[in-house]
Amino acid sequence: MATYVVLAKFTDQGIRAVKNSAQRATQAAEMAKSFGCEMKEVYWTLGGYDIVTIVEASDEQSFMSFGLALGSEGNIRTETLRAFRKDEFAALLGKLQ
Repeated sequence: MATYVVLAKFTDQGIRAVKNSAQRATQAAEMAKSFGCEMKEVYWTLGGYDIVTIVEASDEQSFMSFGLALGSEGNIRTETLRAFRKDEFAALLGKLQ
């Protein structure tokens, strides 16, 4: 499973309905499952982003489909980072000449 860090900002629509944000996160986690993804963690944050989520997906296509479905709801705009665990990163380093 690949790990992704998703940084999200509320849209105007999303902030107007911020009282429903926790409920929407639960719905998003259910949606993720339908695409073969799992939302491992969700954090509401201070600073440049409103929400940080850790998502695991079996492949990029599943993650992309989930991200498009989530974005089409119109409540958040996201930026995604592919994350590597220590063992995954070590394997990458092992390929260096």
